[in-house]
Amino acid sequence: MNGWLNCFEGEGTRALPTGSGSKSTGGNGPTSRKPLVLEGIDLGPCTSKWTVDYLCQVGGTKEVKIHVASVAQMDFISKNFVYRTLPFDKLVQRAAEEKHKEFFISEDEKYYLRSLGEDPRKDVADIRKQFPLLEGDIKFPNFFKEEQFFSSVFRISSPGLQLWTHYDVMDNFLIQVTGKKRVTLFSPRDAQYLYLSGSKSEVLNIDSPDLVKYPLFSKARRYECSLEAGDTLFIPALWFHNVISEEFGVGVNIFWKHLPSECYDKTDTYGNKDPLAASRAVQILDRALKTLGELPEEYRDFYARQMVLHIQDKAYSKNFE
Repeated sequence: MNGWLNCFEGEGTRALPTGSGSKSTGGNGPTSRKPLVLEGIDLGPCTSKWTVDYLCQVGGTKEVKIHVASVAQMDFISKNFVYRTLPFDKLVQRAAEEKHKEFFISEDEKYYLRSLGEDPRKDVADIRKQFPLLEGDIKFPNFFKEEQFFSSVFRISSPGLQLWTHYDVMDNFLIQVTGKKRVTLFSPRDAQYLYLSGSKSEVLNIDSPDLVKYPLFSKARRYECSLEAGDTLFIPALWFHNVISEEFGVGVNIFWKHLPSECYDKTDTYGNKDPLAASRAVQILDRALKTLGELPEEYRDFYARQMVLHIQDKAYSKNFE
């Protein structure tokens, strides 16, 4: 992120407090690759223009693929939602409602749009291409080089909707255009406490977790912020985040490549595949574990512990708190 990081610090920024009375991140900001809320930056007229009526009019009847859930806490691991298609204007109208006269599952179902490229197998999401009539309303924060840009994802959420805890492999800005969100984040160093399945946490209810099933979760230090219209949250790559829409809301995520382009999988249109070197390392580890399985339990345990110590010595960073 180089020298431009200093642009984040000072007036108009807000460090995230930690939960449970823990130590604040105060003042460190993205120079130490920690989340930060930017307030009062020029995002264009979108924060005042993007009303329900305006979005319906400008977005029109373009078909969009959406998530529909009968519960507020969406779970990507168990897939407690269904995929459906709606005209964009109908989605906006329904997402803004508490109760629905027309519905797929139930009258209080929740809706979530994560915009896609024209061909999701080949194209990344870019609000400027998929919704060109909205392009002039929003200004992207100018804190990265144009060649680093990866995608801009349009997001629309029903009130009360909660998205699962996960990490992304690229840096991103979460721009809260309208509505309010509560965002809870966890450091990459607390991954061992989050009960991961791939990039996602199995712990859905982060406010009242089942500590019998997930006893280590209480050790994860949480960072929280409330985003209002016009706020922008910097989420560094690998930081876990859980998002609750406290109101009907519209947001835009801007993802960019923090690492050199050759580090990323060129077939990845969502921006959620691990860097190529990380994927290769995991494959090598899987082969090593399979080889260890040829040993009796006592020997397998001994050499596995030796491997863990070797990884800690050679790969763990000593440059973090």
